[in-house]
Amino acid sequence: MKNITDDVSAVAGWLWQRGWAERNAGNISVRLTEGEMASFPDEQPTLLPLPKRCETLAAFHFLVTATNTRMRDVAARPLDTLLLIRISDDGTGYRILSPPGETALRPTSEMSAHLCIHEMLSQKRPDHRVVMHTHVTELIALTQIRELCDEQRLNSILMGMHPETRVFVPDGVGFVPYILPGTRAIGEATLKALEDHSAALWEKHGLFATGRDPLETFDLIDILAKSASIWFLCRSAGYEPEGLTESQLHELAKLKF
Repeated sequence: MKNITDDVSAVAGWLWQRGWAERNAGNISVRLTEGEMASFPDEQPTLLPLPKRCETLAAFHFLVTATNTRMRDVAARPLDTLLLIRISDDGTGYRILSPPGETALRPTSEMSAHLCIHEMLSQKRPDHRVVMHTHVTELIALTQIRELCDEQRLNSILMGMHPETRVFVPDGVGFVPYILPGTRAIGEATLKALEDHSAALWEKHGLFATGRDPLETFDLIDILAKSASIWFLCRSAGYEPEGLTESQLHELAKLKF
């Protein structure tokens, strides 16, 4: 499991350095494969309940950031800030398998949302094993502009600013209008947005993204932030960005990597 822990730690550091993870902002979860598992006991004394039964994730293992964890601390001390959890065989609860023994740490407060997304991914995009939430400054800024709070308009801007966005984020972003964070309503809206997209942008808040591994998921976020930055740079220089033409975007869509 060391390689995946190292990757999560590296990504956490990049999120912090980019200014996308102020204080304890952001959280990461990874659905583990058998090959990534270390030798941990299958049982711990305490079974912690889940608010919603996750039958499709029964017996799966996840690496998750702990609640109130700073990304800078995940980067510096991953073994003290990441938890290995196992969903119970009936999907009604979970056990914390690391750190070994009793721990006061608990998984991210967004774990319920993460598990709901992982349930959907296991059925629709099973190769996507990572769910990442972070506060991308450039993307949040776009949603502070009322006329841009529209999924079609946002994707038109992001796709048009840089070829890599069309190539590597072909399904664009889903847009979630402002809903109080931490509520069931925002979780349901995010899940719906991620059914057709690899990223969901919360108005005035941040981004949820999914991917096959932590590095790929970070790359997706990084590309979207680059496009937003290019748009703002052009506007701040006093110009309306031209953007890629429909013909150019169609041509890019044919590229295979």
